[in-house]
Amino acid sequence: MRGAPPTPRPPPAGARPPRRAQAAAAAHADDAPAGNFGERWAQLVTAKPLLTVLAVVAALVAVAVPARDLQLALPDNGSAAAGSNERETYDLVSEKFGPGFNGPLVLFADISAVPAGKDGQGVQKALQAIVADLDKTDGVVGAAPQQVDPKKGTAVVTVVPETGPSDERTKDLVHEIRDRAGQWEDETKVTFAVTGATAVAIDVSERLDESLLPFLLVVVGLSLVLLLLVFRSLVVPVKATLGFLLSVAASFGAVVAVFQWGWLADALGVTATGPVISFLPIILIGVLFGLAMDYEVFLVSRMREAYMHDRHPLRAVHTGARYASRVVTAAALIMFAVFASFVLADDAIIKSMAFGLALGVLVDAFVVRMTLVPAVLALVGKAAWWLPRWLDRLLPDLDIEGEKLTRTAAAEHTAEPQGDRTAAGADLAKKG
Repeated sequence: MRGAPPTPRPPPAGARPPRRAQAAAAAHADDAPAGNFGERWAQLVTAKPLLTVLAVVAALVAVAVPARDLQLALPDNGSAAAGSNERETYDLVSEKFGPGFNGPLVLFADISAVPAGKDGQGVQKALQAIVADLDKTDGVVGAAPQQVDPKKGTAVVTVVPETGPSDERTKDLVHEIRDRAGQWEDETKVTFAVTGATAVAIDVSERLDESLLPFLLVVVGLSLVLLLLVFRSLVVPVKATLGFLLSVAASFGAVVAVFQWGWLADALGVTATGPVISFLPIILIGVLFGLAMDYEVFLVSRMREAYMHDRHPLRAVHTGARYASRVVTAAALIMFAVFASFVLADDAIIKSMAFGLALGVLVDAFVVRMTLVPAVLALVGKAAWWLPRWLDRLLPDLDIEGEKLTRTAAAEHTAEPQGDRTAAGADLAKKG
């Protein structure tokens, strides 16, 4: 019939919906009910983001305070499991003779430059003078030459300290003897080198301690660069790195409180307190760095993707938490369960490492990533995704979230409606 309206044609296959339909669909997706704990938790911690940030930082700093007293040493039999042969022998020697007998110092002497004198008395007098000086040194139980070989020009002097191999005072004694070696060389022409298992353990611990800061700087620097490339933001890399440092510091503080100070030692089955194994800080930093950056990428990449689509910073935080919180929670709980199971071991070395790693994973995943990160992003708003233009042009664009595809689709869609409307109008004109 002439007066009947024309029947609208169905859209061709593959045609894009109108812009209003896309906006409505996006709004409907964002207005979907939360439905999981991750988004509700993000909404809670972002309700007052400044208060959340201050509370989390204050709590982590408080836990990290004991880390200032961190002492490093290689393990000895005093840290062996209670009841083992090594531990019983160590305790028996300490009780009957003194803890220093478990780790005597060995002084290797070069006596080739000492005038032999009559019947080799020159070497004997030189060694006796040094031994007498050692006997008067604070922290020394006794010293005695054990082997003297005038033909080879060498001698060995044993020094028994008052304290055990891992005691801080034994380390001070080793440094004092080495500092006085130059004075003895000037007086007696005897050159000394302090060695033995105790001195070697002290040297290894000090080398590892000295390498800790450069190692941490390399790790932090690489994380800043990689996160800057991935998220194209200044706030996100800095926030991620500072959060990682807080997690590591809190882990160190808890380890010191339990394994050096003895807090909760009975509850965790710690039978002896003392310095922490020298390898623990490097292992702890390496493992926690990998896990922390994984959790950061899981969570923040989803938030950035949501922000790139609707440019609403707070809603992007909630949306990212909704979809990524389950992944972060599941991954963290798995690693926590693995590390926590080793806390039950009798070996103090395994126990301390497992405790530090388990606590570090727990703190980083649930306190830093799931609580501190959403609060910081909500606090700074759109500035979280800002990058200076000169730096944006300088850095390669990895485009992990597919932002280029979104921009290309939007540009194509804005160019199509006029042509579509012209063709539709021509079709209606023919039918009319």
